[in-house]
This record gives sequence, C-alpha cells and structure tokens, in this order.
Amino acid sequence: MILAPLRGVTIRTFRRVFAAPMAEARLTESVQPFVPAMKGLDPLKDRELSGGPGNECATPQFIGKDPAALRECLKRIKDAGWKFADLNCGCPFPMIRKKGRGSGILKTPGVLAQMLEAGCDVMGPGKFSAKTRLGLDAADELLSVAEVFNAFPLRRVTIHARTARQMYEGDCDLAAFRAAASALRVPVVYNGDASLDGRAPGGVPCEELGCADVMVGRSFVRSLAVHTDISPLLSRYIDESLAELGSERPVLGRIKELVAYWRDRPEWSRKWGVVKIARSLRELRIALLR
Repeated sequence: MILAPLRGVTIRTFRRVFAAPMAEARLTESVQPFVPAMKGLDPLKDRELSGGPGNECATPQFIGKDPAALRECLKRIKDAGWKFADLNCGCPFPMIRKKGRGSGILKTPGVLAQMLEAGCDVMGPGKFSAKTRLGLDAADELLSVAEVFNAFPLRRVTIHARTARQMYEGDCDLAAFRAAASALRVPVVYNGDASLDGRAPGGVPCEELGCADVMVGRSFVRSLAVHTDISPLLSRYIDESLAELGSERPVLGRIKELVAYWRDRPEWSRKWGVVKIARSLRELRIALLR
C-alpha cells in the first residue's frame, strides 16, 4: 500500500505527524507531491527534499517536460541520498496539461520517452517510476503510448483509473485499467478511489486487475476523521506546521484543506462550518479540539 501524492495535504510534515495511522493502514511507502523539474531550480531547496530522505520511505515526484532539467534535478537528489524518483504523467489540471506537463505529456510520446530515459539513466534500472492516467479525453489513450513505457526498465507505472478530463469526478474505468495493465510489461499499481483494504471501486480486489500494489490517497485522509487519537495528532500538526511555516495564515490554509476531507461526516459537519471561517489559530483550535 502506497500513500498517494495529494498536493498540499500528504506533505512531509503530515507524513511525520500521522506516521502511526499510516503504519496502522499498512502504508509502507509514500510518493511525495510533485516538485517542478526546471533548469536552475535546486530541488533540494524544496521542503519535501531538503535534508535528504532520513528514515522515511518516500519517493520524490517531479513534473516537467525538459529532459535536461530532469537529469539535473535527479542528480542532485541522488547525491543527497534519495534512492527512487517518479515522473508525474497524470496531473489533470488544465493549466498544467495544456503546457504539455503532467497528463499533457501523453500527447507527446517523444518527450515522454526522453523523460523516462533521463530518469532511468540517472536513477538506475528499477529506480525510476511514473504515475499517469488512462488518457486525457478517452480511456484508451494510454494504450497508444504503452510501448513507450515498456521500452524502459521502470520500477512501476501507477495508473489512476480516470481520464484527465474527469479530474477526480465520475466513475473509475476498471475495464480500461485492465486493458492498460495488460499492455504494460512493467509492474502496475492501481490508483483511483481504492479502499484501505486494497480494493478498487465495486469491491474488486486490486490483484484481479493485474496490479503489483495499490496507491491510496483520499480514502486514507478521510479515515483520519475517526481515528481515536485525532485530537492530539491535529494539535501536533498545527504546532509543527507553525514551526515550519512561521506564520498563522499558511497554517490556517493547510489545516482547512485537511479538515475539508472530513466535512461530509456528521460528527465533523458542524465543526467544518466553524473551521472554514476561522481567522486565527486560536479560533481553529477551539473549533477542532474542544
């Protein structure tokens, strides 16, 4: 079970504070929210990567379309002790995909091949991976670039079983996922509304989909709402976020983004009404921890 990269949520501080619930959920690895692969941009200045991996089993993820810039970034993180890296080929947001990054890279197989080649060359065989979608507009588009992925000694390919056009809405397409997994000759990981017991939507065991592993994101974050130790964990998360960010405003945004995942639960709906309008950490603590 792998923790998915949820930008702004499953960050390093989150993973440190909620390490015990992650272990309880059998999450043995995490993929970090993406870092831009850009020339002249030192990835080690990013909070996710500064200081090296330590004892955490985490995989840095990069987004971009410049193979030379990716090589430069990967060399830096490898020298700093990171063992693995991942390429974001699945971000569905229009502003990113229209620029040929994230899921948009699926439209340029030549660029995709160069990026995968750069990753495997720098990190080594079996050390570089990719996370993608079934396609941009149609669920069979990944099939047209399957041989690009198959041409490289990748660690794995994680497939979110939706198109980029769907964003995070609508049903996952398990038939299209099966077809894509069958076309790939590298280990495949299932992603998309997976449950913490390793099942795809409809209760389908992910191993029946031809998967090596399962990646979960929202299901894990939502499960924290009923964790028995959530109050002390939230208090610690606020404290550590304040120490990291240095001021209240970004901490408020971070905590609100997390609690928004819990707002549909009856026991959190009233709290969410107060949390979303909180203007200080004092107000936030009163709403969350009383």
